[in-house]
Amino acid sequence: MAPKHMQNVVILPREEDVAVNLAGYVAGLSEKTILEKGSFSVVLSGGTLIDTLRKLTQCPYKETVNWSKWLIFWVDERVVPLDNPDSNYLLAWNGFLSKVPIPKHNIYHIHYSPSSEVVAKDYEVRLRRLVEQKVLPLSSTGFPQFDLMLLGIGPDGHVASLFPNRPQRYDVTDWVTFINDSPKPPPKRITFTFPVINSATYIAMVVTDKEEADAVAITLEHIPVKPPLPCSEVQAEVLLTWFLDKDAASKLPPNCKK
Repeated sequence: MAPKHMQNVVILPREEDVAVNLAGYVAGLSEKTILEKGSFSVVLSGGTLIDTLRKLTQCPYKETVNWSKWLIFWVDERVVPLDNPDSNYLLAWNGFLSKVPIPKHNIYHIHYSPSSEVVAKDYEVRLRRLVEQKVLPLSSTGFPQFDLMLLGIGPDGHVASLFPNRPQRYDVTDWVTFINDSPKPPPKRITFTFPVINSATYIAMVVTDKEEADAVAITLEHIPVKPPLPCSEVQAEVLLTWFLDKDAASKLPPNCKK
């Protein structure tokens, strides 16, 4: 196994190039992981990520990826019904999941309740059950270990629904926590905590917008800010790969833009 906290930065000219590169990366990791352990657990986020996954729904990947072995989870979710336009599940379903043959029983969306605390507790209970059933392994730190997390960031450096000035980012006990006053609407959300995010074997951080360029530069150049940006705290057990287009990388120094 590679040393902990390895990081790779891939900078490509356009979002289209990121989409092509990301599809090849995910498909290769899927094949490798399924050969090794018989399944591939993938954690999705919202935002533009789902659109950037579009190449996986096309030839050759739609026909060659072993979709029957995929397990789908969400790093965060808005506490709304699944058919609400704000739902990350609905975004993923319309843009990705409805276009590939992942068994529906392998798609672990939230069970909606008006209470974000109830939704968070339910999702954590379900994850704990999957660990008990040996569907998900535990990391060395005692948190569920997913094979791949596909993440994005916000202009403020938030990741998942862990925001710079909200206490959830400091939660090191829960697997899933909740927020009722998100600075970005809708206000009620659930989110994985950092110990769960950082237990993932592989993480792909996908950023394709100039609005996030400052947060990218602060993180990758290790520029100190207070409070620290949440995205700067993301690590992976084996490898964190940043997939950036030129817009997202535009504030990085020239020597980084290979």
